[in-house]
Amino acid sequence: MRSTKIEGIVIKRISLFDSDRIITVFTKHRGKLSIKAPGVRKITSRRGAHIELLNKSSLSLYEGRKMLILTEAATIHSFPSIKKDLKKTGLAFYICELVNELCPEHQENRSIYYLLEKTLRRLEDGDLHDDIIYEFELNLLTLLGFWPPQKNLPAKSTQFVIEGILEKKLKTTRILPLLA
Repeated sequence: MRSTKIEGIVIKRISLFDSDRIITVFTKHRGKLSIKAPGVRKITSRRGAHIELLNKSSLSLYEGRKMLILTEAATIHSFPSIKKDLKKTGLAFYICELVNELCPEHQENRSIYYLLEKTLRRLEDGDLHDDIIYEFELNLLTLLGFWPPQKNLPAKSTQFVIEGILEKKLKTTRILPLLA
């Protein structure tokens, strides 16, 4: 079994059985990864706090038979001001949902990693303009090849384009109007 150490941003988590989770992490060098985190829901778990949504963490993993298994975790940055503000949290969850739904697993894309990190840092610094989400959506669509560079897309249309690509409605769009 091979072990490895990665650094990434937690963009999704799913509870599994009584004490486990499957987390989705977007990394600089390996793209989007699904990782089984055994025992992190237990009260005594030392790793649980390090793999919360939106945390940028350093993770030690080993390759199991079917998927990567988390062995150690340490928080690098937790974006605390995003987590304290409900509107910022909603916008960050929307950003994470876009990355999770549009990006394929195991495909390195440093540009998207840097875009995700830069956008979360802008949100953390208090930048709540509507432009931040529009810029993120347009840049993500361009980097993934769904939209031609230098071609504008009306701000109100980006969500419809994304939902058309996914062929389903985004979950976080139902809560965003409630936070405005």
